[in-house]
Parts: sequence; C-alpha cells; structure tokens
Amino acid sequence: MVEISAQEVKALRERTGAGIMECKTALVEAGGDQEKAIEILRKRGMASARKRAGRATTEGMVGSYIHMGGKIGVLVEVNCETDFVARTPEFQQFVHDIAMHVCAVEPLYVRREDVPEEVIERERHIAREQALADPRMKGKPESVIEKVVEGRLNKFFAETVLEEQPFIKDNSRTVGELVKELIAKTGENIRIRRFIRYKLGEEADADRSSAAPAEA
Repeated sequence: MVEISAQEVKALRERTGAGIMECKTALVEAGGDQEKAIEILRKRGMASARKRAGRATTEGMVGSYIHMGGKIGVLVEVNCETDFVARTPEFQQFVHDIAMHVCAVEPLYVRREDVPEEVIERERHIAREQALADPRMKGKPESVIEKVVEGRLNKFFAETVLEEQPFIKDNSRTVGELVKELIAKTGENIRIRRFIRYKLGEEADADRSSAAPAEA
C-alpha cells in the first residue's frame, strides 16, 4: 500500500474541496499521483451528482456580470436545494463565474434538451449537405456519413449549449462538469436555470437569453 502524507492530502483537498478521507482514498488508489487522484474524485463526484439530479431546487440566487464599462451585461439564475448552500462563497463564486462565461462565450441554450427540435433538424440538414458535398465522402456508406453528421451536430452543441461549452477559466472542463463537481462538494442538486445577455445597442429580439422549464 502506498504511503500518503498529510501534506499530500492537504494539497489535494485545497485543489478539489473534497473531504480528507475522500482525498486520501483517491491518492492511495492513484498511487500518490495528484492528477490521477483529481480525475478519480471527479468521476466519483459525477456519479454522485447523477443520483441527486432529480431532487428539487427551490433556492439559489440571481447573479450578474457587467463588462466593457457597462456595454455588455448578463443575469443568470442558478438554483440549489437550501438557502444555506446559496449563501456559501463557493456557490456565489460559481454563479459569478457562470455569468462571466455567458458574457464572454455567448451560449444560446442552457442544456441540450433546451434546443428546439426545429433548430436541431436544421443543423442536421446543413451538416448532412456539407458531408455529401465533401469529395472525401464520395462512395462512403450511409453509416459513415451519419457519423460525420453526428460529429458536426455535437460540435454545434458544444458551441451553443452552455453546459457543453468548455469553461472559459479552465478549458479542460465543461460548464456541465463544473456543475457536477459543485453538486459533489455541496451534497445538493445544483441547476443552472436560465440566463439573459444584454449588449448595448442590440435590438430586443437579438438579446441572448435562455430559460429552462421551471420546477414544481
């Protein structure tokens, strides 16, 4: 069994926010490798997050971010289960970071299921036309063409869906992964419900806004 020092556990805890025993167990499993231990903790956190996904989120906060001297502004609503978690520095920093991300990256939807079916079908049609026009696709079986179409659709989602976008402050993680990590840390279900992005001089119907269905 690999010997893990208290300093190693402390370092991992500072980087992940996980509990002492969770950090020690992950380090033992990773053979003392900090990066592997972080990956182990992430995977466990995501599994835990899936279990909590159905729980009601009726608390939370609305955060804001203003950029370029008041020329761009974002409001974002993030929900959690209790007011206690909503008032924690970690939760409030997360909401601020999401508002900043929306300001910079301009997503159109919160999650994939929020994308209207007609938009998906339009993008699928465009992707298919592009694939068929590609000389490299000539004579390829339908299964190959469909795989290319799905790949381009996934790229569209990664560009327009908030939870599938690489986080602006850490491109190695998506916003959705950040949500799952916060769920693991707080022990509560966390849900980005909606956002709206304003840019000075834009027409009202050009404002970037998105809302997920309200929970009962």
